[in-house]
Amino acid sequence: MANITKKVSWSSRADESAATGEGTPLLNGSEQPRYSRQLSGGGIFQIGRLSTVDLDEEMTSVEDSLRGRPKEIPHNEKLLSLKFESLDYDNSENQLFLEEERRMSYMGFRCLEISRWVVCGLIGFLTGLIACFIDILVEQLAGFKYQVVKQNIEKFTEVGGLSISLILWAVLNSAFVMLGAIIVAFFEPIAAGSGIPQIKCYLNGVKIPRVVRLKTLVVKVCGVICSVAGGLAVGKEGPMIHSGAVVAAGVSQGRSTSLKRDFKIFEYFRRDTEKRDFVSAGAAAGVSAAFGAPVGGVLFSLEEGASFWNQMLTWRIFFASMISTFTLNFFLSIYNGKTGDLSNPGLINFGRFESDSVAYNLYEIPLFIAMGAIGGLLGALFNVLNYWLTILRIRYLHRPCLQVMEAMLVAAVTATVSFSMIYFSNDCQPLGPDHAEEYPLQLFCADGEYNSMATAFFNTPERSVRSLFHNQPGTYNPLTLGMFTLTYFFLACWTYGLAVSAGVFIPSLLIGAAWGRLFGILLASITSSGSIWADPGKYALIGAAAQLGGIVRMTLSLTVIMVEATGNVTYGLPIMLVLMTAKIVGDYFVEGLYDIHIKLQSVPFLHWEAPATSHWLTAREVMSSPVTCFNRIEKVGTIVDVLSNTSTNHNGFPVVMQVSASEEPARLCGLILRSQLIVLLKHKVFVELARSRLTQRKLQLKDFRDAYPRFPPIQSIHVSQDERECMMDLTEFMNPTPYTVPQETSLPRVFKLFRALGLRHLVVVDEENGVVGLVTRKDLARYHLGKHGLEELQLAQT
Repeated sequence: MANITKKVSWSSRADESAATGEGTPLLNGSEQPRYSRQLSGGGIFQIGRLSTVDLDEEMTSVEDSLRGRPKEIPHNEKLLSLKFESLDYDNSENQLFLEEERRMSYMGFRCLEISRWVVCGLIGFLTGLIACFIDILVEQLAGFKYQVVKQNIEKFTEVGGLSISLILWAVLNSAFVMLGAIIVAFFEPIAAGSGIPQIKCYLNGVKIPRVVRLKTLVVKVCGVICSVAGGLAVGKEGPMIHSGAVVAAGVSQGRSTSLKRDFKIFEYFRRDTEKRDFVSAGAAAGVSAAFGAPVGGVLFSLEEGASFWNQMLTWRIFFASMISTFTLNFFLSIYNGKTGDLSNPGLINFGRFESDSVAYNLYEIPLFIAMGAIGGLLGALFNVLNYWLTILRIRYLHRPCLQVMEAMLVAAVTATVSFSMIYFSNDCQPLGPDHAEEYPLQLFCADGEYNSMATAFFNTPERSVRSLFHNQPGTYNPLTLGMFTLTYFFLACWTYGLAVSAGVFIPSLLIGAAWGRLFGILLASITSSGSIWADPGKYALIGAAAQLGGIVRMTLSLTVIMVEATGNVTYGLPIMLVLMTAKIVGDYFVEGLYDIHIKLQSVPFLHWEAPATSHWLTAREVMSSPVTCFNRIEKVGTIVDVLSNTSTNHNGFPVVMQVSASEEPARLCGLILRSQLIVLLKHKVFVELARSRLTQRKLQLKDFRDAYPRFPPIQSIHVSQDERECMMDLTEFMNPTPYTVPQETSLPRVFKLFRALGLRHLVVVDEENGVVGLVTRKDLARYHLGKHGLEELQLAQT
């Protein structure tokens, strides 16, 4: 943490800023005036005990211990990163925008609505195709690998020398995983993991760099194929959600900035408002393709993502989800040689639970709730272990080559552990005529029998889940299941967070299904009449739901996904109770896995509500001030200097009436964004030029859309010395009606306005409508409820 003291832009209160001996650069970089903000009580304002002084005192001892280790990257989750910008979900209603909207006829709006439906259909279709491609390739590669290893094992079981089989298995695993890790670590690091935390942030309104690029999609798809075929404890379902979101962001823009191709279609959608709606449809289509659960997809988007929701959006998202699951289904039916037999709605198919085998009694509900509590505890343990592991990775494994080596090590260890478990297990089961095992391994079992530990380990995780749900009672002995749960739990925990594209859904389901089945078997052995508890598959399903709920803490969407994936509504109530219990128990100890990873990346994420105890904070205490403002007619040189100033990387500037020499704040008359100013400078929209060249083309909204989303940096725009003396009239381009709040507004009210409308800047004004401050996402995300009440995070240029 040696260099954090230099990096942190302290935003603590005045008594502490005096202690640090310098003005406090605030969130938007401006110097804070030195005065202690007095509350009505008269005491100096202080929050929690997580104040900068604490952090400073701790650092001296830590600094000394870290000086000898330059390779360590400092990390502190009590920081918020300044590198993340917000999306402009709120339209800038300037004169150009209003003119365009007024020119558009009723038919024009109808055509736009139709094109939105077309885009959603395309998103669903392409997401389904990608899911189909991933599924077929993983099936082929994993099939090839297991066939080769199985033949090798059978050959060496008789003659001895099984260690060669182990080496072959480990080498095949490591080779696949090495390929997957190299493309992620060296070409596109944002494609690591499941991508769900990043998409959650994007839908929350945070601009995560490179998250919806074409390159990210290609690396994601290739990476997930390699990591699943490489036998890691991962699933291919999480990355589908990210892939769907990238497809949506690309298709809706009607062009590819990566390939430098513009198809001149869907130009109206080139802004954050529309793009974000389509991305939520893409994420839903991803869930739908992964689990065959269109309604679950819509609810996932609602629960995890979209800040802003309306009825038509729900319909369009549902349409995209339906098309996605249908496309996957249709193409897989062709691949399986049964064209038109639509029986594979999702990448994972839990198989149908027949109604008679899954009936449950009222007295089993307390047992299910107890399983939910176990799932919550195990999920919390998983998350805590993964949290410490991720911190170690951030500190020590930040070089791409080290990340690739770690991924290969995990692949080799996974193969070795799997092999040892199969080798030392003597759980032999008879191979029935209707056996469902894809690769039954005989090893040291008698003829006509197979090793049941191999069914769990020597398979793709999806198949293992299905066998745990549906195999006959008695196919697994309790010791096998106990050992499997234990080893797979730690393997899955170690694997999540590697530099490979991988999801956590399937490993969680597999761990839960294993201990759930074990729970069912033990119940049956406790009671004398085994008939009531006859079906361990039922407990495997409940265990799987409990474990997944304990790790990711989703309730509504997960209930529907599980019900849709099993094709049986009977279990709606037990699954819901189990997920609620798992969430309540898990939340008592630690947050969900995705929230932990969002926090570790220091993203300014806004939750649904402001912290519960924040009513005594007002906009005056939260805002950043003083604010850099522009006059309505401003000198070009001033604009260029402000935009070029790297220490204050502002993105929104209030536009004020001509500032007089007096000290009182200038009167607000609009708001203009950095991106708009850059386009104006690029097109040289100066007052003098407009007068001299009467024929000059008037700037249109299309010019702003063409520059979106990668606006050129200010450094690339050349402004000559003469041009610096020109004036620029901002009246036409600024948003004349920005949202404002009085400085006495309470924090929860500011938060609600900001979050519900998806704002990026909220101007704080006094009684005369003078600008006194600006509230941005980071000002609100700083406050959160910690162990000691309301705490304030620090802001850093990490």
